Amino acid sequence: MQLMAQNGVERYCTFYLDGGYYGIDVACVQEVLRHHVMTRIPLAPDHISGLINLRGQIVTAIDLRTGLGLERRPSGLDAMNVVIRHEGDVASLLVDEIDDVITVGRESYESPPTSLTGKTRELIRAVHKLEANLLLVFDVEKVFECARIERQRGNERATNEVHTTQ
Repeated sequence: MQLMAQNGVERYCTFYLDGGYYGIDVACVQEVLRHHVMTRIPLAPDHISGLINLRGQIVTAIDLRTGLGLERRPSGLDAMNVVIRHEGDVASLLVDEIDDVITVGRESYESPPTSLTGKTRELIRAVHKLEANLLLVFDVEKVFECARIERQRGNERATNEVHTTQ
């Protein structure tokens, strides 16, 4: 878990998902992109929307709405991409709308409430009380960990299906 920066402030790239306000450490954000064409991956978990070709680099697209158990994105609303990096891995987080980079201080920080459950509890590392709303901050390490685990499960399902059809 990342702690508050030494000067007591952190910067987050913020975005919306199903009306909720979320953020991710700006230091982990490689870039933000409009909707990208994706290639679906057969037998992938629901929250893995596919792969995108980012200037020759193949990147996994993770649908945060599905991963958090939120309503599916309405048809006609194209997802935007927040491309993140962590320990050499790259992924694209699919979000509804990009907001801004904001700076928050220690005084607004809260630990995630115990009432958060399921994937949301696993993936959210902090909550910041802002003037107009709450900012739920993703734990980048947990996002990648969750994607890796689900990718392994998908690979195991694919392997099992191949073996049962032979």
